Amino acid sequence: MACILNDGRLTLSGDVGDFYFGDHFTYSDVLLALAQVDADSTLDVHINSGGGYATEGAAIHALFAGRTGITNFVVEGIAASAASLIVMAGDVVTMSAGAVLMIHDPASWTFGTVDDHAKTVEGLEALATAYARVYALKSGKSEDECRAIMKAERWFAPDEAVAEGFADDAGTGKGEPVAAFDYRTYGHAPPKLAALAKRKNWSMAQAKAKRAPTSTGAPTASASTQPQNQEPPVADNTNGGQAPDNASAIATAVAADRQRRREIMALDEARGREDLAGYFADETDDPVEKVKAALSRSPKNGGQGGAGTNGGGAPAMSSTQQHAQRRLNGEGLNGSDGPTAQRGDRAILSAAADARNKRR
Repeated sequence: MACILNDGRLTLSGDVGDFYFGDHFTYSDVLLALAQVDADSTLDVHINSGGGYATEGAAIHALFAGRTGITNFVVEGIAASAASLIVMAGDVVTMSAGAVLMIHDPASWTFGTVDDHAKTVEGLEALATAYARVYALKSGKSEDECRAIMKAERWFAPDEAVAEGFADDAGTGKGEPVAAFDYRTYGHAPPKLAALAKRKNWSMAQAKAKRAPTSTGAPTASASTQPQNQEPPVADNTNGGQAPDNASAIATAVAADRQRRREIMALDEARGREDLAGYFADETDDPVEKVKAALSRSPKNGGQGGAGTNGGGAPAMSSTQQHAQRRLNGEGLNGSDGPTAQRGDRAILSAAADARNKRR
């Protein structure tokens, strides 16, 4: 695995997808890394990859594009093929000195009949079309222009990548900040600004209709005196042009989840079964009554060792510790040969399986 998260900086190197040899990073690697980062935070991603599986690159691009926080990419060395698509998710893409960006058509192979080959062609065309749309959204070019670049297999030095719209900064040079505004309202706005407005969902609907009048008493131009063919003034945009966030809905959902957890842990049936109750509260969305029924049919924590122990006389781990231990065992990161469980864990997992089977 070459997906390393360190102090808020994510480094991706090697092939895109698991080729069973050499450095590589996968969709799952990136997903686990992002799970440890606040979705609203600014994340810097450093990448050095010659590409790999096209579909894996598309999936990883979607992970970064779906973040609510700012995601900045720094290309160190190379971002080619599927890796070049991944960096298109960056709010700011910086090409390090000496780095290159390569864009080309996806490729595949087929063994079979004429119909089998035709299906491969059909799939590649669909994938190439999807890629072209992503490149167009970042660069401001048309999909046809991006498709032509892909077919030609273009290699871009830092300055060229910036000039073509696929990157924002070259080396140490920093671009000027861009005001949040729906540049699509103008017929001749720079394509990259129009693409940025589309990607950010900047809309005039969120801006104030007019700039607040000043107190100087200066007369304002009427419709009859306004110069013809002049673009309208830019309205104030107090929220940065972004669509209204869903913070209120999120807060309500979090509060409801916490209340549900409190109710579950307060059940009489949860006494002596705290670990299992915690599992149902944190890992399922079952209503409280269903959890209550499942708990009533389940053995209490501790197995033969009694409450407060793990069956061998050692203090029992908390539900959080047990969950972390199971994850480590399952991923082979703690040196074990496979998943292991304390006696209390086996009872928890068995009861959870019974509950799942009853829901089917």
